[in-house]
Parts: sequence; structure tokens; C-alpha cells
Amino acid sequence: MDDFSVPIEAPNGSPIHVGPGRPLLLIGGPCALESEELARTVAGTMQEICARLGITYVFKASFDKANRTSLDSFRGPGLKDGLATLAKIREEMQVPVISDIHDITQVTDAAEVLDIIQIPAFLCRQTDLLTAAAQTGKPVNVKKGQFVSPWDMENAVGKIRGAGGKKVMLVERGACFGYNNLVVDMRSLPVMRSFGCPVIFDATHSVQLPGGSGGSSSGQREFIAPLTRAAIAAGIDGLFMEIHPKPEEALCDGPNSMPLDEVEELLVSLVKIREATL
Repeated sequence: MDDFSVPIEAPNGSPIHVGPGRPLLLIGGPCALESEELARTVAGTMQEICARLGITYVFKASFDKANRTSLDSFRGPGLKDGLATLAKIREEMQVPVISDIHDITQVTDAAEVLDIIQIPAFLCRQTDLLTAAAQTGKPVNVKKGQFVSPWDMENAVGKIRGAGGKKVMLVERGACFGYNNLVVDMRSLPVMRSFGCPVIFDATHSVQLPGGSGGSSSGQREFIAPLTRAAIAAGIDGLFMEIHPKPEEALCDGPNSMPLDEVEELLVSLVKIREATL
């Protein structure tokens, strides 16, 4: 397979690469920014674990979860305060950061802080958002919508590349299978990789039950490990994982978040599987 790796400029100015033949990428952190203390705890722990295992680490947390199920659901600190926290994490801990954008008015401010700009699954067809993200020159991580086929994601890639974006990554996070349920079609991983993009597997949103608790989403955390092992064996370039020290107390996506103290054991097994399949 050709080398279609994506370069990401780390806080220290040195590029890191995601793609074929490169170290496994882990994008991990709490669903939403709950506090600076929580962000530091997760980022610091994961940075240390990933360094030991030879995994490239990027801290993730949303400054605004604009697609929550209920009007009363926690959304995060918002653009200004959220980006300020992410900037501190990035500079003081020297770890790359990623977050979602939901509107073109957020793009300029987000690009000043984020190392990777993420397009949420529900917005993967929004042309103006995709092209605005592309025009920043930053890597763009696009989540495949639950309602979109893997081959249709070539259109999202085309929009970004057509707007001058050359650094595109795609994320598999399951497809709608009836009401309040998602199923992962492993065929989507090689399909999307065939577009010349690194492919990331979203290990935790893939086990989400959207709206499964009425006013919020539920999840089946017990399936994170088997699905992730299968994705690694199928051949992917990175993982996306929501991680929280106490998922039962998380203000967003707790039922499908990975407990912080269980992540290392899973990652150790994933590294072994990846080494055996390369």
C-alpha cells in the first residue's frame, strides 16, 4: 500500500505521522471538557502510557457538544474557555490536541489552538464546514456519519481536497441499525482506507446506544475491547477512545467511555495484535 500518511505538527514543532508503517495513533480523552483538572489527569496518564508503548498520543475533548440528546445535557465550557484549556494542555504538557467544530464561525479560533480539526459524524456532509476546515491547512479528522455508507465518504474527502486540504483522516464509528443501536461493519475500514486516507476506529462511540436512555445516550462498554481488537486485526492507523477516570460520574457519554485504569491493559494487547498483522 502506498504511503498516504498524514503529518501532524506537534507542539514542539516536530512533525508526527499517522498512516501506513507509522506508529499506532491514539486520540483519547473525556467526551467533553469537564474541568482543567480532569483534562490534565487523563492527558498526563495517557501520555505516559503511550510513550512506553510506542503509541502516538493526541488529547481529545470537546469544548462544545452541540449534538447532545437533551436541551438540558452538559455541553462543555464553550468555545473561548474550552480552547483556553486545550491551549494550556497543549503547551504545558507538550501534547497535540483535537476537538470538534460545529459551525464555520468556530473555525478560525479553533485553528489557532488545535493540531487537528475534527468534523462530527452528524456534520460529515456539511460542505461549508468541510471546506472551511480544509482551508486552515490543519489535518482534518472526519467522522463517518451513522447514516452514511463507507464509500460515500469519498465525497467528504473530495470536498476537503478540492478546497486545498491535503491532510485528511477518516473515522469509523458504527452505522445505524434500527432505533437506538449502532453496528460496526468492518468492511468500511479497508473501503475508506482505499481513498488514500489514514483510518481511525472510534472504539467507544461504536458501542454507543444513541438516545438509549431517553434524555441521553446509553452504551455497551463491554464490547469496546472485542471490537477494537477486530479493528486492529483488520488494519487501521489509529484509535479514537473516550476515556474517563470515573465513567459513572462523567457528564457526557459515561456509559460508553473507557475507564482510565483499564486502558493500558487493552493497549498492550492491541500493540501485540498490530505487530502480528503488519
